[in-house]
Amino acid sequence: MDVLDPERRLDRVIVRHRGGSPPGDSPVIVFVLGMGRSGTSALTRALSLCGGALPATLVGADDSNQKGHWEPLNALHLNDGFLTRHGSTWFDPTLRLQSEVVISSAERDIFLDRIKAFLRALPPAPLHIIKEPRITALSDFWLDAARQTGFCPAAAIPVRHPEEVSASLTARYGMSSELASILWLKYNLLAERHSRDLPRVFVEYSNLLRDWRAETSRIEAALSIDLSVRDEAAIDDFLSPTLQRQHRGARTSRVFGEQWVSPVYAALSGAARDESLDTSALDAIFDSYRACEHAVRISLDEFQSRFLPAAAKARPLITRLVNRLRAVARRASDARH
Repeated sequence: MDVLDPERRLDRVIVRHRGGSPPGDSPVIVFVLGMGRSGTSALTRALSLCGGALPATLVGADDSNQKGHWEPLNALHLNDGFLTRHGSTWFDPTLRLQSEVVISSAERDIFLDRIKAFLRALPPAPLHIIKEPRITALSDFWLDAARQTGFCPAAAIPVRHPEEVSASLTARYGMSSELASILWLKYNLLAERHSRDLPRVFVEYSNLLRDWRAETSRIEAALSIDLSVRDEAAIDDFLSPTLQRQHRGARTSRVFGEQWVSPVYAALSGAARDESLDTSALDAIFDSYRACEHAVRISLDEFQSRFLPAAAKARPLITRLVNRLRAVARRASDARH
């Protein structure tokens, strides 16, 4: 039996293949990981316009993302199906799936085979770009499948101020700032944590919009990939300032009353400026968040399973009592008249 996130306690960033081509010139998949609404679509499209191949059948544009999502519909359905089978969705703020749900070897093999079938259907190319927001929650599967299929996985992680992401989620889903902040924390922590053994790069969204040439040069160097085949006019047109419709405020939200969001953003934003990353500090925040969400979730589950049914059974009795009292009051009122 396998657990999605075995107890990993990495205290430093391990990077392979940096400074050269992947062994044997195997094709590279750059997975765009991290939190949705952080510039994942913009980065994916920009990299594709620099020579990266995209999968077929992409999710189209809509009112919330008028220039397109650039994510494969088949991968979305594949991931959604797995999450649904385990009582989760992309909106799940907990780490239950990553640290507590036990996946049988048979189910793991089936899911891996489906991912590998998807990857084998990619068009022949030396460089692929894959962005599907749920992959961050299921990265163990996707990275294993990529390696087993002969690809060299790498990670590009967009970074955006949490208040801007929260405002974007509120505009799209009517989401509370509390849930938005927890999701921002969860997906950024998972993206950082699960990419430590990969060639990776962090990209500040605002920097990408301001100077995409400098950012693609950073990405090219960090991942040892060739991004020289560029459609510069198309990228200039695509990465317009209008993509950044939300702007940060003066505050950042707390999660469970703790000021975790600010230091995580500071650390990842620093990494996007090529500063060293203190993974031990991020591990401490991850562990604290996991402990807090676990305690709240267990308490809520117990309430719903043990005590809410009792309250539900009592409700009809209370309703009948109230109705009887109202009937008595009406009869008394009629008698007085």
